[in-house]
Amino acid sequence: MNLAATPVLVTGADGFIGSHLTEALVRAGAKVRAFCIYNSQGSRGWLDRIPAEIEREIEFRLGDVRDARFVDEAVRGTEVVLHLAALIAIPYSYQAVESFVDTNVRGTLNVLEAARRHGVRRLVQTSTSEVYGTPATLPIRETHPLQGQSPYAASKIAADKLCEAFHCSFELPVVTLRPFNTFGPRQSARAVIPTILEQLLRGKTRIELGSLAPRRDLTFVSDTVDGFLRAVVAEGIDGRTIQLGTGRTESIREVFEAACRAVGVEATVEERGERVRPGKSEVMVLQSDPALAQELLGWSAAVSLEEGLGRTAAWMRDALEHYRSGIYVV
Repeated sequence: MNLAATPVLVTGADGFIGSHLTEALVRAGAKVRAFCIYNSQGSRGWLDRIPAEIEREIEFRLGDVRDARFVDEAVRGTEVVLHLAALIAIPYSYQAVESFVDTNVRGTLNVLEAARRHGVRRLVQTSTSEVYGTPATLPIRETHPLQGQSPYAASKIAADKLCEAFHCSFELPVVTLRPFNTFGPRQSARAVIPTILEQLLRGKTRIELGSLAPRRDLTFVSDTVDGFLRAVVAEGIDGRTIQLGTGRTESIREVFEAACRAVGVEATVEERGERVRPGKSEVMVLQSDPALAQELLGWSAAVSLEEGLGRTAAWMRDALEHYRSGIYVV
């Protein structure tokens, strides 16, 4: 995909999906400005590990989406804004509700105001399948009611609704992408797939996990990134919400078994019988209907779970220093 020097801002560029997206935009010819969270080490997250020839093409901005003035300056001069910056760890959201509201809601408001002020051609908001809560019907379609079963989900619902309001009220050209469970290289150790692979790659043959019953729609990161790139250039999608998912689900037990095959080892799994989420906050299944993404973006997932696990495991073999066993969420 050729973006022909299009000036693009990526918030959350230092994170898992954001770093892959930033690389892909550079390779597609975009003029990329990467908004990374400021920290005392001056780290740019995963973008510190990208190829030097890609890094040289990126303009870095270290700041915080909660700072309206900084966000405004970061948006100035861009044509497209891809907004991925967010707090996403569900267990942490139970302990730090205000932080999630400040970052996910007020941060999104700052991005919306700046995009409106500077007249961007398109703003892409990053949502999450968690906004559906426990689904009333499967597969889940974009018209499904939203339900905030965790503070994280509630903050993302609020952010999505602000985007809807800015489109309806001010004609802001905003598109909301709603990825289901993305996985792949660079994913946080808090997530279930890195947790499983990290233990297998360290030679453990008895893996401890929480509940093995939850089912998720797992999409490899390159497919998710492809959905974002298509949303940058697609016509006639302003104001729409579009899911990115495979339309399939696997249980955590099935993911474990597939991971064992990907690594080429035999192991057993022990269910600890505990989950981080309170009972009424639990979501047991999330399954997308990818039909609208196919219709509006020409998008469908191309990488199977097995291929994605193999590619993730191969990458993690050289990156185990970034991973430590611990709590996981899905």
